[in-house]
Amino acid sequence: MSTRGYPPSRIVCLTEETVETLYLLGEQDRIVGVSGYAVRPPQVRKEKPRVSAFISADIPKILALEPNLVLAFSDLQADIVAGLIRAGVAVHAFNQRDIAGILAMIRTLGALVGCADKADALALGYERRLEKIATEAKGKPRPRVYFEEWNDPLISGIGWVSELIAIAGGDDVFPELSKQKSAKDRIVSAAAVRVTMPDVILASWCGKKVVPDAIRGRPGWSDIPAVRDNRIIEIKSPLILQPGPAALTDGLDAIMAALRVSA
Repeated sequence: MSTRGYPPSRIVCLTEETVETLYLLGEQDRIVGVSGYAVRPPQVRKEKPRVSAFISADIPKILALEPNLVLAFSDLQADIVAGLIRAGVAVHAFNQRDIAGILAMIRTLGALVGCADKADALALGYERRLEKIATEAKGKPRPRVYFEEWNDPLISGIGWVSELIAIAGGDDVFPELSKQKSAKDRIVSAAAVRVTMPDVILASWCGKKVVPDAIRGRPGWSDIPAVRDNRIIEIKSPLILQPGPAALTDGLDAIMAALRVSA
């Protein structure tokens, strides 16, 4: 197994956001394996072998690629990471759950592959865009937004999603829950959602198609403004549930478009 050289020349990415970031940095030739969920940029599906799901991975296939760095994310990949470390592979596990963490991930990844200046410029561009959009939203009416990350049980939005809703000009109805890193700590009851009376419901069911009729049909929800006024909008999970460039660009754009339509 190759362990020589800096910067690492054979990288396996176990989640999508590091794949997209490396492509944006022009360092995609270093990637030798990706997550099965990697769809950004579109050509990655043809260019890179798939070696993992999210909480499972083909360890022998990864080892056969002779990586000198594997990029992972969160405690949910801890078992995969442990197996790779025991096999002698260098691993960096990110754990970003908010916008600041996403920007730090971009800069850290740039440093890991020897292009810190380019990564800093990329992150700075995102920072300036976020600031501009937030400034433009000031003084305008702010709809109350319920973001649904999963439907059974109901799970509200994580940190970066809540922050992006605020930047786009809305108010997350469960801002205190967004600070919880674990999905199980963001479970809400249908009754609790009803109490908040959201003006807009944004839904992204983590890899499966949202069914607006199922949301409309929940007992007691018919008088929620978002349901009554037909303001239930799906945002595709690759755009918003990956804590990386997608969320800061197309994901934020999708939120802004949803809030404009709902105004």
